[in-house]
Amino acid sequence: MTTFPTAEQVKLTDVIAPSFYEVHRDIAAGGHTYYKLDGGRGSAKSSFVGTEIILDMMRDAQAGKITNAVAFRRYKEQLHDSVFEQLLWAINKLGVAHLWKETVSPLRLTYIPTGQVILFRGADKVKKAKSIKVSKGYIKYLWFEELDEFENPEKIRSVRQSVVRGGEQFTVFFSYNPPKSQRNWVNNPANWNRSDLVNHHSTYLTVPRAWLGEQFIMDAEHLRDTNPAAYEHEYLGKVTGSGAEVFDNLQSRRITDEEISRFDRIYNGVDWGFYPDPWAFNRMHYDAARRTLYIFGELTRYKQGNRATADALLAFGLTGADRITADSAEPKSVQDYKNYGLFCRGAIKGSGSVDYSHKWLQSLLRIVIDPVRCPDTWKEFSEYEYERGADGEITAGYPDANNHHIDAVRYGLEPVWKKRGQ
Repeated sequence: MTTFPTAEQVKLTDVIAPSFYEVHRDIAAGGHTYYKLDGGRGSAKSSFVGTEIILDMMRDAQAGKITNAVAFRRYKEQLHDSVFEQLLWAINKLGVAHLWKETVSPLRLTYIPTGQVILFRGADKVKKAKSIKVSKGYIKYLWFEELDEFENPEKIRSVRQSVVRGGEQFTVFFSYNPPKSQRNWVNNPANWNRSDLVNHHSTYLTVPRAWLGEQFIMDAEHLRDTNPAAYEHEYLGKVTGSGAEVFDNLQSRRITDEEISRFDRIYNGVDWGFYPDPWAFNRMHYDAARRTLYIFGELTRYKQGNRATADALLAFGLTGADRITADSAEPKSVQDYKNYGLFCRGAIKGSGSVDYSHKWLQSLLRIVIDPVRCPDTWKEFSEYEYERGADGEITAGYPDANNHHIDAVRYGLEPVWKKRGQ
């Protein structure tokens, strides 16, 4: 039960969906700063965020702390019918409408007992975020709704840095339906590698049926039966792909030191690059029995000579006993590495080797990439897509762009895939 001044008692289980109970407790305990909440339609994530902001601001007031909030959409025109209405819904659901004042021009919600405010801003003009000020207390809560509509993580960071200052504790919410393509920046795990962040995924299946209504359930089940891929994306919030991905067998996860210590089939590959393209190195393990490739090491360098990149490999831990397979298009570079004490050989390549090596990688059960150890490699593999013609149809062949680590992986694994038919 939750009690506020002159407010009726409310069961939070009547307002917060079961899948968010643990997140609610974590927020109350101050466990983390950032909460990334993604999910499909009807998963109650936006309802949860709206409820948390109202609850927490009122609790802060009871504790003598004056805190405020800002809710963002990419464009200001989207604010009223989304985050503003969602927060009003939470206020009414919690039975505290008499304690809040709503203002439409400008959009603002004010907690009457203390003067705390919730402001609403579009992020289309970042410079204006710097002008956000509150007369009492500080801005503790930020909410970025429909996160995938924002251009990039730099925009989010710029807005956040402009607003978050002067307080002792902050809570930042990101809510969104995952976009279909892995290429979208919000689907890149490397952008979310923080110890102070909670990743939470929810679906309508964990929301009380009565909250959604029978028509919602019927629509979801109809799509499930008639178009499973669309259902998985729209209702289950899965990243199902755009249909043009070259690799649909990718798995992004941390590869532990303990796992690496057990790897016994290690391969190393180098793509030389030529500015503005980077020099790229990858270290990996192939488990033939499970048809699984583990990519756990990478180096990326720009405008560095062979001596510098060789030193980088030695510093990385490679020795003269570690075989490196490199692009054979630069035999002088291969010889330089040998002169520097590295065991380097040129890839044999041959007619059809590009197609065959790509197809071999595609045939694996999974390609596991550590996005923290190998952020550039994950980005390349996850964003690598077939090109489309003017008619929108996928064209034949593999794009020769933004694939430097992919090439390094292909070269490094040549001793494996060459044995298997090419």
